[in-house]
Amino acid sequence: MTEYAVTRATFDEVMVPNYAPQAMIPVRGEGSRVWDQEGSEYIDFAGGIAVNALGHCHPKLVQAVKEQSDKLWHLSNVYANEPALALAQKLTEISFAEKVFFCNSGTEANEAAFKLARKYAFDNVGPEKHEIISFTSSFHGRSLFAVTVGGQPKYCEGYAPVPGGVTHLPYNDLEALKAAISDKTCAVVMEPVQGEGGVIAAEPEFLRGVRELCDQHDALLVFDEVQTGVGRTGDLYAYMGTDVVPDILTSAKALGGGFPVGAMLTTTRVAKSFGFGSHGSTYGGNPMACAVALEAVSLINEPAVLEGVVHKNELFRTELAKINEKYGIFKEVRGKGLLIGAELVEEWHGKGKEFLAAAAKEGLMLLVAGPNVLRMTPSLVIPDEDIREGMAALERAVAKVVA
Repeated sequence: MTEYAVTRATFDEVMVPNYAPQAMIPVRGEGSRVWDQEGSEYIDFAGGIAVNALGHCHPKLVQAVKEQSDKLWHLSNVYANEPALALAQKLTEISFAEKVFFCNSGTEANEAAFKLARKYAFDNVGPEKHEIISFTSSFHGRSLFAVTVGGQPKYCEGYAPVPGGVTHLPYNDLEALKAAISDKTCAVVMEPVQGEGGVIAAEPEFLRGVRELCDQHDALLVFDEVQTGVGRTGDLYAYMGTDVVPDILTSAKALGGGFPVGAMLTTTRVAKSFGFGSHGSTYGGNPMACAVALEAVSLINEPAVLEGVVHKNELFRTELAKINEKYGIFKEVRGKGLLIGAELVEEWHGKGKEFLAAAAKEGLMLLVAGPNVLRMTPSLVIPDEDIREGMAALERAVAKVVA
C-alpha cells in the first residue's frame, strides 16, 4: 500500500476548506486519551462531538468490528441482514418505538423523519397539512432540508431557495407555539437539549405543552436525539427522563460508538406512510455498522453506566466552579449528564475558539457550542481521574487566555 507523508499543512493543500481543524493530528486513541503525530498526549473531552460514548477503541467494540468484518460487510437493502434485524429488535424493546429505519448519520435520520412527517400528514389529511415548526438556535444537520428546519440562518446562507413551509419559534416559549401551531402543522421538531445552540435544556412545562399542542392539532412530535441519545444525558434517551414521549425520534452519534450509523425510530401507525419505495439508503443498516451499534447500545444501557453519567456531571460542575472562583470566566454552566456547556461571560463572547486552541496546547481536546459556549461531550465512562486531569489542563488554558 502506498504511504503518504501528511501534516496539518496537507489539509490546506488538498481538502475543501469547510473545516478549520486544530494544528495537531491525532493518530491513536485509547479510552479518554489520544496521542498525536508527535507523540503528545491529550485528555479527550470532545468525544468526537458526542460520538465516542465508550471512548476510543473500546475492546468490545473492536471485537465486534473484527468479528463482523470476517463475515459480511455490505448487502444493500435488497436483502435483510442479521445484525440490522437484531439492532432493530433491541431498539424497539428498550424504547417507545415499534419500527426502525437505519441510515448513516444524524442528518440522514432527520431527513427521513421530516419526510415521514410530511408523508404521514399527506396520507391522512392532505397536501395542505405540510408545515413544520422548529426552534431558533436548533441544529438538525447539513442537508438542505435539515439546515432549513434548523434554526440557525447562517447555515442557509448562499443556498437559497430552501424548502418552504418551515417556521422557527423561540425555544422554551410555549405561548409563541400556541400562537403559531395550526391544523396545517404536520410536525413540531425539537432537541430535548439544544446542542449546537448553546447546550440549553427544554423546560419540563414546555415539553408537556408541546406534546399537548401536537395532540390537539394532530401534529407529530419529532425529537432530534442525535446528540442527547444513547446515554448522553444519563437516560438511554433524553425523553425517558421526562414525562413526554415523541412520535418520531432520531438517533446517531453515540449509537455506533464511533462507527457511522443513524436510525429513525417511530410507531407502527406513523411508519405505515413509509411504504415500499418511499425512502431508502444504500448503506443504511449495513451489517458492520449494526453489529457495532448493537454492542454499543448493550454496553451503554446498563445502570452502572447511566448512573455514572450523573455522577460525572457533578464532578464536571464542581471542577468548573473551582476554575470560575479563580477567573470569573463562566456566566453559567448548564446541560444534562455529559452534555455540558459553560457559557463565557460577555467580555469573552465570540472568543470560544481561543480557549479551544489554548486547551489543545495544554493537552485537552474541547468543543464549542457557538462562539460563546465551551462544550464538553466526553466518553460516558471517562475515569474520574481523567476528568480532574483534563480540568487542570483547562485551568492552565484559561489562565493563559485571560492573562
